[in-house]
Amino acid sequence: MNRFWAGSRRAIAAALIASTVAVPAMAGEIRGTVSDASRTRALQAAQVELVELGRTAVAGRDGSFRFSDVPAGTYTLRTRYIGAENKVDRLTVAETGTARIEVLLGGVAANEVLVIGQTASQASALSRKRAADGVEDVLTRDAIGQFPDQNVAESLRRLPGVNVLNDQGEGRFVSVRGLDPELNATSVNGVRLPAPESDVRSVALDVVSSETIESIEVKKSLTPDMDADTIGASVEIHTASAFDRKKPLYKLRAEGSYNEYSGDVTPKISGDVSTRLTDDFGVSASASYYKRKFETDNIESEGWDVDGGALFADTVEFRDYDVERERFNASLGLDLRVDETTTLYARGIYSQFDDHEYRRRLTFELDEAPTSGDASSAAFDSADGEITVQRDLKDRFESQKIRSVVLGGETESDGWNAQYAASWAKSTETEHGSLDPARYERVFDDSDTFGVSFDYGDPRITRYTVTAGQAAFLDPAEYAFDKLERTTLSASEDEEYAIHADLGRTFATGGGELTLQAGGKIRWRTKQYDADIDVFKSATGFTMADGDILGGQTYRLTDLGPVIAKGNVWRDFFESNPALFELDDGDTFEGSNADDYRADEDIYAAYALGRWESDMLRVIGGVRMEHTKNDLRGNLIDIDNSDLVELRYKRSYTNWLPSLTVRFAPTDALVLRAAGSRSVVRPKLSNLAPRAAVEDEELEIGNPDLKPYEAWNLDLSAEYYFSRSGGISAGFFYKDVKNYVAQYTDDSVSGSIGGRDYNQITTYLNGEAAEIYGFEASYSQVYSFLPAPFDGLLTQLNYSYTDATGTVFDDGVVSDPRKIALPSSSKHTFNVVLGYEKGPLSLRAAGTYRSKYLDEIADTAEEDRYVDQHFQLDLSAKFRVTERIRIFGEWINVNDARYFAYQNFEGGKRLLQYERYGPTVKFGVIATY
Repeated sequence: MNRFWAGSRRAIAAALIASTVAVPAMAGEIRGTVSDASRTRALQAAQVELVELGRTAVAGRDGSFRFSDVPAGTYTLRTRYIGAENKVDRLTVAETGTARIEVLLGGVAANEVLVIGQTASQASALSRKRAADGVEDVLTRDAIGQFPDQNVAESLRRLPGVNVLNDQGEGRFVSVRGLDPELNATSVNGVRLPAPESDVRSVALDVVSSETIESIEVKKSLTPDMDADTIGASVEIHTASAFDRKKPLYKLRAEGSYNEYSGDVTPKISGDVSTRLTDDFGVSASASYYKRKFETDNIESEGWDVDGGALFADTVEFRDYDVERERFNASLGLDLRVDETTTLYARGIYSQFDDHEYRRRLTFELDEAPTSGDASSAAFDSADGEITVQRDLKDRFESQKIRSVVLGGETESDGWNAQYAASWAKSTETEHGSLDPARYERVFDDSDTFGVSFDYGDPRITRYTVTAGQAAFLDPAEYAFDKLERTTLSASEDEEYAIHADLGRTFATGGGELTLQAGGKIRWRTKQYDADIDVFKSATGFTMADGDILGGQTYRLTDLGPVIAKGNVWRDFFESNPALFELDDGDTFEGSNADDYRADEDIYAAYALGRWESDMLRVIGGVRMEHTKNDLRGNLIDIDNSDLVELRYKRSYTNWLPSLTVRFAPTDALVLRAAGSRSVVRPKLSNLAPRAAVEDEELEIGNPDLKPYEAWNLDLSAEYYFSRSGGISAGFFYKDVKNYVAQYTDDSVSGSIGGRDYNQITTYLNGEAAEIYGFEASYSQVYSFLPAPFDGLLTQLNYSYTDATGTVFDDGVVSDPRKIALPSSSKHTFNVVLGYEKGPLSLRAAGTYRSKYLDEIADTAEEDRYVDQHFQLDLSAKFRVTERIRIFGEWINVNDARYFAYQNFEGGKRLLQYERYGPTVKFGVIATY
């Protein structure tokens, strides 16, 4: 280490001496902006080359660029931007003072091609990818505020190596290069977003509406000035700035959404404004509201076994979901140019996601092996063992909120650059009054005549047939009330404050620029969860036939028999008949305390880097230090004494994280990159929390000794950009990961804790080493060179291969360690977009595919949970009625893609979960001014 620092000091000193010799005593500067010829939009990431000095600048989001320490003379500026012809300008710099220039690209008639529509968004994204330091991909909206999809998650899966994990047919969590979403980090306007859910770090990006977003960057390699808490990617979301545009934007969008299953049409409305109130002060704001109703048909099973050649699951559930979701999003940005050297900004977002879910469920619990059966069916008879049939209702309302505020600025003067910001972010998830479940049950035993058979011939859909006792099975009076769980409060809160500052100095040399930069950041985070759960049992005995609570089913896969009505029917019955219910003190105590925890996480970071840049070469190297402190609290539950013991655990550790990034562009069209870095991903705070409780004879316990993931990352890529119409890229990546975390269940141990016996432990452990490698390729092309009408065609294609493997639990925890694919890692992801844009018409077909992935690790390989491959096709069309009015239609999930999770048990795919949602159609109008 000492030799490394000694060598670094000598290199830095030599560079400073060289720069001092190269820069004359008297020098001026060049300041300019780049925008489209109609002066509608600033062209971020346009590359401006100061040809005679071999120096290059990249236009910022307001289109501005700057060259300092420029000797007096006349110079050539060459500006490049994908989608426009290269522009060459001449200007003269005096011995002191500033030379100014406005660079306009494209023609006024070509404005729509350059800044509006699919072609413009593609050109903007490719320009930013080409200009980037490291390996990254970008999504941008065009000059009239259009974004490719309805929420951030749905949009991101169009990028190379990016896919999403679905929840009831909607994309939620982002997977990059096939890796677990927990290995990504997400920020908005530079603010790391905390997670609303109590048990994750990753942020469900369906909460954020696309109307509030200006661009999204997926950074797959790291530089020292970036937070190092990622192995997959850093997803950086940017809301609009008034300085992004040269002209004001006022947009209103209204649409209807129709789900085939629910048959409902629901509304969405959004507004967007961005304007400069003066030359140096601007405001940008957006708001959107979206209501969606849909239904899901679901089948789940567990406990797969084989007996006498008969294959069977000991629990089978048929679930009928009716869901209503409401999203409200808003953003506000203020931008102030104080003077030529300093700009200040304030940006905030607010996102609210309300989810009201009704679930009617029919459950079969089978205590004994089947009476008869084979590899594809099983028949059960109550004479041979108890068969429990349960019918229940879930009525849950959950609200998630994400908000963040950042105040910051940038100052550039005489070769110095300072950036500074302070931020606050808070995410919450709350439930009040949810009923889950309100359950009735009928136990059929040897005193009854009841039989049921199951057909597993279709591995995705298990079907049942009642072979005896049909009348009792369908009679609601046969089902006695069993249990009610009411969530008086379930509150998850994740809050973070942060400050950071960066200071750099750029030195002009004979062949380019050298920048030395250092900075620091402090993050204070608190995540906590508090529950208040009331568990009721029957006080007097009543059945499903009492209270006029029955309703009709909307389930399409089979006949569920009697079901409880949706709405407030059962809730009103419960509240109007308190004498029928008795509080279960033990279960209430456990439910209200077992999962509570608080975790404080403070991160103190500092870095130093050097940056060398010429017209062809850019090198960024340095080191980052991150020191982490945890204060963890949880509960040990004593059921017998209705008591709890607070457990507390403190720890700290430091990570040194070097990185080196090289960008080499031997021609305008070709860019080669190599990046190496070390990164760290901290375990889930919920997994670290020292809490322990027993439920159904299973001990669930946190592990505060979990180590963070540590990874060495290598990226190599090559990109070739066609003159004006697109680009092709290919890259290789390799990651060596230590201490990856996986859930572990061991049913070979037993004991007693907190007054409860257990015969199984579920906890979280660090695995050994894991290796991740793969490659990704993308191709984007606008076929403007084809004869009309085919000159409106465009394509975006990308493919990613990931091999992510590790060894599960060594050191005697498991006697026979085995290789696994890392959880949530898909080997193959593929995306294709076929578009057509000409005149007033814009069409797009988008398909996305991911291969299967391991979802949960169990005791044995054949009990591991997998999620099957998924392909979804979406169609959209827009038509410009007038210059300012566009109408559109979208058809989401055209092919009715379904969700299927399974075990590889006894040589076949055994159903764990199957869901079907049906397509959704959207239609509406966009007005811009």
